[in-house]
Amino acid sequence: MNAEHSGEDPLYRMRHSLAHVLAQAVLELRPGSTLGFGPPIDDGFYYDFALSEPLSEEDFPAIERRMRQILKSGQRFYREDLDVADALARIDAMGEPYKREYAEELIEKQGLAGLSFYRNGPFLDMCEGPHVDTTKEIPRDAFKLRSLAGAYWRGDSDNVMMTRIYAWAFADKATLDAHIAAWELAQARDHKKLGRELDIFHLDESVGRGLPLWLPNGAVIREELEKLAKEMEFMAGYQRVATPHLARAELYRKSGHLPYYAEDMFPLMELKESSDAGAAVKDAYALRPMNCPHHHSIFAARPRSYRDLPLRLAEYGHVYRFEESGAVSGLLRVRGMCMNDAHIYCTEAQIQAEFEGVMRMYAQAYETFGLGDYQVRLSRWDPNDPKRKEKYVHNEAAWAHSEGVIAKVLDGMGVPYVDGPGEAAFYGPKIDILCRTVTGRQEQLGTVQLDFAQPERLGLKYVGPDGAEHTPFCIHRAPLATHERMTAFLLEHFGGAFPTWLAPVQVLVIAVSEQFQPYGRSIVERLRRRFARAELASASDTVSKKVREGATRKIPNLLIVGEREQAEGTVTLRRHGVKRQNTLKLDEFEAWLFEQIETRALDPTGDPA
Repeated sequence: MNAEHSGEDPLYRMRHSLAHVLAQAVLELRPGSTLGFGPPIDDGFYYDFALSEPLSEEDFPAIERRMRQILKSGQRFYREDLDVADALARIDAMGEPYKREYAEELIEKQGLAGLSFYRNGPFLDMCEGPHVDTTKEIPRDAFKLRSLAGAYWRGDSDNVMMTRIYAWAFADKATLDAHIAAWELAQARDHKKLGRELDIFHLDESVGRGLPLWLPNGAVIREELEKLAKEMEFMAGYQRVATPHLARAELYRKSGHLPYYAEDMFPLMELKESSDAGAAVKDAYALRPMNCPHHHSIFAARPRSYRDLPLRLAEYGHVYRFEESGAVSGLLRVRGMCMNDAHIYCTEAQIQAEFEGVMRMYAQAYETFGLGDYQVRLSRWDPNDPKRKEKYVHNEAAWAHSEGVIAKVLDGMGVPYVDGPGEAAFYGPKIDILCRTVTGRQEQLGTVQLDFAQPERLGLKYVGPDGAEHTPFCIHRAPLATHERMTAFLLEHFGGAFPTWLAPVQVLVIAVSEQFQPYGRSIVERLRRRFARAELASASDTVSKKVREGATRKIPNLLIVGEREQAEGTVTLRRHGVKRQNTLKLDEFEAWLFEQIETRALDPTGDPA
C-alpha cells in the first residue's frame, strides 16, 4: 500500500473527507439522490450522483455554504467494519443500489470477508478511508467547487449517466488561489480555444476524428516551423528526402513495427494486385505510423561505404496512428500528423558525436522559442516487465550498451536528466524532451532514439575500412515533434500572440480614412514584395474598430497611417500588447521588421530602436 492511500498523506485524507462532506451536502439539498464514486484526485476530489432533481453550477454557492457549515460543526469520522452479510444489509438500508452493485463485485472478485464504512454526522458511506479525525481540521477556505460533468456509472456507456461534481482542494487558501489562477490562465490559453478564435485549424467529424484541417493561418505556422527545421538541418549536413504515406505491410514486419507497434497502427489494407507473371495476388499495405522504414529503404537503395557515414536523411513526413477515440484531443493527440523526422546512419564510433550534434540542435531550436524550462528524460527498457517480449526487441546486451552510450553523452555534455524505466521505444532507448508551458503543463516535444534493432532486421550494411560488411546504428530524432503537437504547444506558450516571424499576419495597415487607403495599399505592396505577410484593413470600419480587430487577431504590428504619415513618408506603429505608439520613417520600420523576421526575434512587445 502506498503512502497516498495509507493515511500518511494529509492532503489525501483532507480531500477524501471533503468528498464525503460534499456528498452529505448534496443529499441534504437533493433528497432521494444516490451515490456513485467519490475519490480524491490530483487537484481535489469529485463525487458522482444519480440525482433526484438536476443541479447546475448556480447551485454551487448553496452547496459550498452547507459544506462550510459541516466543516465548522466539527463532525468526527468513525470507521466501522462489518462482515459480508451485515455490510450488504447496511447498504440496502442506506438505499444505495450502486454501492450495493460495487460491494458485490468487491466481495466476489477479491474474496473479501467484510467491508468498511465511515460515518460523519448523519452521513454514512461504504469506504476504505482514510479520513481526517474531525471536519474542523479542514480549512473552510481551501476548497472550491469547480464544474459539473456527465459520467457513466463504472465508465460504461450502457449504464446510467450520473452527475459528477468536481472540486479543487489544497492545504491552504493561498495554494488554492494560485492553482485557480493557473487554471484560468490555462483555459484562456487552451490551444483548442485559441485555434478556433485565430482560425488556426478546424476539426470536422465528417473528415474523421483526429484528422485536423489546417486553415490558412495554421498553414503559415506549419511553413515557418518547417523553414526553421530545414535551415537548421541544412547547416548540420542533413539531406532531404520524400517518401510515400504507405508501404507494404511486409516492410513493417521486417522493421518490427508489426507486431511491436501494431496496436497503434491503422488496420492493414488488403489489396489484389497483378504479379509479374500476370496472376492476381493478394497483398497488404499499411498507413505508415513512422517514417523510419522508408528511410531505411533509401539507405539500402545503393551500396554504402564507411566514407558515406554519417548519412543524415530528413523529411517532414506525414504519419498515421490509430489513437483511441477517447484519447484524441485537439492538436495534441491526433491520428494524422506531420513529423519533423530525420534518421542518422552512423558507425558505433560516430554515435557520441552525432548525439551531441543533435542535442545542440535541440537547444538551438528551443532557445528560438524561449523554451528554457525543459526536462531531459532517458527512457530505458524494463527488463523486469512481464510483457517485455511483446514490447521490446529482446537483446539484453544491446540494451545495456545503448543505454550506456546515451548516458555517457548526456553526462559528458553536463545535461541533467531523469530516468524513465519502461518508456523506451521497442527498438532502443531514447531521450525525451519534456517542455513546460506557461500554464504549468508538461508536454513531450522532442525525442532522440538510438536504434540497434531495425538496421539489423532490415539487413542494412555498409562496407568498413576493413573491406567487410557492417551494420550501421541509426539515430532517430525529431526536435520540433510534429506540426500538430508543436503548434498546440506554441499556441499556449505565446497565448496566440506569436512573435513577428511566426505570426500568420505580420503587419496590418490601418488607414484613418478612405482617402489614405492608397498610401496604406502602397505600404502593403512594398512589404509583400519582400514576402512579409501584410494586409490592409477594410476602408469601411472605424479606426477604433480596426485596431480592436488587430488586437483580437493578435497581429504583432499595426501601422496607422493618415495625412501626416502620408505627407512625411512615415507610419505610426502600434505593437500588440504595448500601449504607446511610435511614429517612424517607413524605411526605418521596414529595416526593423525584416531584422525581426530574419533573426526570428522572440520579444513580441519590443519597439524599434
